[in-house]
Amino acid sequence: MNILNGKAYSQEIEKELSIEVARLKDFNITPCLYVILVGNDPASFSYVTMKNKACNRVGIESKIIRFEESVSQDELLNEIYKLNNDKKVNGILVQLPLPKHINSSAILESIDINKDVDGFHPYNMGRLFCNLDSLFPATPLGIMMLLNHYNIDVKGKDVVIVGASNIVGKPLSLLMLNAGASVSICHILTKDVKKYTKDADIVCVGVGKVKLLSDDMIKDGAIIIDIGINKLDDGSIVGDVDFKNVSIKASYITPVPGGVGPMTISALLSNTIKATKLQYKAIK
Repeated sequence: MNILNGKAYSQEIEKELSIEVARLKDFNITPCLYVILVGNDPASFSYVTMKNKACNRVGIESKIIRFEESVSQDELLNEIYKLNNDKKVNGILVQLPLPKHINSSAILESIDINKDVDGFHPYNMGRLFCNLDSLFPATPLGIMMLLNHYNIDVKGKDVVIVGASNIVGKPLSLLMLNAGASVSICHILTKDVKKYTKDADIVCVGVGKVKLLSDDMIKDGAIIIDIGINKLDDGSIVGDVDFKNVSIKASYITPVPGGVGPMTISALLSNTIKATKLQYKAIK
């Protein structure tokens, strides 16, 4: 069993991105990311704080705009409109989930496609669907970066993705498909998840259920990508995979924490720099 160490690789990526940012600053350009945070959810605040610190480490200017839970949809749309039209702002990220009275789709669709560093705008999702270069969703992109770093070629592999969200499952399936994998997606209505996972070369799981994937659900030598994040009663963080038992059979596996999470942030930083370059077309 080999650990897919996202934490270690993300540190390498940050060094490379720091050089990229320094080069942009030679042109008097400082990449700038604005994060919109609504409400006081501890998990969301923690994620935003980690993103902010990562930006600071590589030299990206990072700003957090906080709104109360009661904020209206129009207020959020007005704020995004201002950021869209501010040339000093290169990336806009709205931390999800949003309160139920806010139409998340309307908010995400209002973001300038060239500042959509989370890659959730239908335009960017459409380019992903058509296998065209774009700003891709950070978690799926981070997973592909991690696999590539460990020289794991998905071409010709049977890949099963458990979880069909617009944020992770669906875009990850497209990235895998575009890279030449044969992809199956399982979700809440799938009758027998084990039927799909037991013969898969790569299994990706991200639904938020502790020990969803057990050792009897995979074959020997399978590659396991654990995207889940669950907080136990004792305060510890675990994924969706029964790591202790599954790791014995797996050839590669991501830990939680320290696997996909750091790669998500690295992909976000990379997207922010990419978005900056899109806005300054002369710079490659």
